[in-house]
Amino acid sequence: MKVKTLLFLIIFQTSYIMSSDNFGIAVHGGAGVMKNLSEEQKQKIENKISDTLIKAYTILEKGGSSIDAVEFAVAELEDSPLFNAGKGSVYNSNGVQEMDASIMSGKDRMAGAVASIQRIKNPIKLARKVAESTEHVMLVGEGAEIFAKNIGETIVDQDYFYSEKNLKRLKKAKAKKNAGIQSATQDKIGTVGAVALDINGNISAATSTGGMTNKMPGRVGDSPIIGSGTWAQNGVCGVSSTGHGEYFIKYQVAREVCARIEYLDKNIRTSSKEILNELKNIDAEGGLIAIDSEANIAMPFNTDGMIRGSITSKSTLNVAIY
Repeated sequence: MKVKTLLFLIIFQTSYIMSSDNFGIAVHGGAGVMKNLSEEQKQKIENKISDTLIKAYTILEKGGSSIDAVEFAVAELEDSPLFNAGKGSVYNSNGVQEMDASIMSGKDRMAGAVASIQRIKNPIKLARKVAESTEHVMLVGEGAEIFAKNIGETIVDQDYFYSEKNLKRLKKAKAKKNAGIQSATQDKIGTVGAVALDINGNISAATSTGGMTNKMPGRVGDSPIIGSGTWAQNGVCGVSSTGHGEYFIKYQVAREVCARIEYLDKNIRTSSKEILNELKNIDAEGGLIAIDSEANIAMPFNTDGMIRGSITSKSTLNVAIY
């Protein structure tokens, strides 16, 4: 009798782990100074975030994987000129766009990243291919683009990324620097990311960016760094960060959120908020989105605004900028 009871409990617990009523997704479009957004710009951003969330949530609702959902969501935002990723990427000091991205699955710690790439239409898709089709975690620059060509990933001319708006932003940043005005976070806009939990309890996270306007050629921020810009850990949480990348690298922000949940028994909102407050104390600006194993969402930021949104099996669609 005791053996049968034990077997029943094992089967019940296994089936519970395999399928859950809790699932959901959150996305961000970057944290930074967004006081000058017009009502039309706000509406376009909110509409794009809403549309992306609903489509990505449908993937999860139909039993799809969290890694498919976050890749889809980030690719959608990369294709929009509204954000600093993919098509909307800002220019470095040489007037060139260099993009970074990473993706991670909490199921088996599978992770992939690319950095300093210039001609890949969707960096997040290439990051996933690095994870699934190579023995490496990160490929950079020319090597990443050769790999992309070899596997048939979409490569575009640099004209695809052309942006008059971002060229004006570069000119303004150069003028500020020449005048000795510190503006490291002033124009840190639009980095995109997604975190998701699927019905099988698998957590995934993804992040993509064009980096910082007027950055040095070859500069890599936190977005492609596993543990800094992206982290996913089944049973704990998934995180995508946005902000002043150098600080997020030094303090391993994405991993730190999950570590405090795992080892200090803090909930996702407390852990996330504490870290952003601590960063603020050292003048490091930014934000993050996080999801835990029960589809609870946290989206704190210490800037004037962060483009963000979420939808889960237990909460309705929520989109905000401020």
